[in-house]
Amino acid sequence: MPALPVPRPRRMSPLARREARWGLLFLSPWVVGFLAFIAVPMIATLVFTFTNLKLTQTDPLRFVGLDNYAKLISDPQTWDSLRITLTFAALQLPIAVLVPFAVALMLNSRSLRGSDLFRVLWFLPYVVPFVAGVLIWQSMLNPDSGWLDQLLEAVGVTNPPNWLNDPGFIFPGLLFIGIWGIGGGIIVNLAGLKGIPSELYDAAAIDGAGWLGSLRHVTIPLMSPVFLYVIVLGIVDVLQYFLVPLVLNNGTGEPGGQTLFYNLQIYKTFFTYQDMSYGATLAWLLFAVTLVISLVVFRASRRWVYYAAER
Repeated sequence: MPALPVPRPRRMSPLARREARWGLLFLSPWVVGFLAFIAVPMIATLVFTFTNLKLTQTDPLRFVGLDNYAKLISDPQTWDSLRITLTFAALQLPIAVLVPFAVALMLNSRSLRGSDLFRVLWFLPYVVPFVAGVLIWQSMLNPDSGWLDQLLEAVGVTNPPNWLNDPGFIFPGLLFIGIWGIGGGIIVNLAGLKGIPSELYDAAAIDGAGWLGSLRHVTIPLMSPVFLYVIVLGIVDVLQYFLVPLVLNNGTGEPGGQTLFYNLQIYKTFFTYQDMSYGATLAWLLFAVTLVISLVVFRASRRWVYYAAER
């Protein structure tokens, strides 16, 4: 049997080479930025986890093996802060997904008049500087002068909760503050709703489906990719929850240690205790937890995310 001819590699035309050079030229700022600000720092922090590096270095820098990881495993405060973060994430994520979707449904309704105005009003808090928004909510949830407790007293609640200073109510208080910034999620959900073909709703109506039937069989399946996007971004965001407890209580963890979130633990390790090696170890644990949870979500999404192009 004669040997098959070996195909020669195709040579790029001058035009293709010129386009490739221009493409690499336009990509080069991103590549340089990625290497300088993401890849190299990540590799450096991974190296730090095997050393005894501190900002106030007195001992010689040396390789310590897995000592930082052994310290991590036996550190109860680290695991307690991770537990607090995951508990808050379990409360925050459903709200971050469902509330913007419900508001977007309302704003997308044809029977709603002045929907453009309501969209602007819902989005305005999202553009307010976040620290300013937290301070506003700190005043509104104040037990002495806050309007929320005054409203509860007006309807007959004699002892309204101390939202930000009671360990039993601090998480609901933080959830109130989180709802303040759902304008971005509303815009994302509105974009998804606008992308659903109206012909599908007409077909559902012909088949006798009411509003709930259309919501269940048309809206939710076609919005499932948007839900996946919001969930993944929400996981990354809530596991890095940091600024609100830092502004409210200066990162002390009060009340009762219920606001000592994991990112606060990392921050204090880096900048208060100035232990760069152990702080890097904590950061890599957070990266691993975020990666595992995200992979589980992506794996489970095969069962509930509907892509019209694949059907």
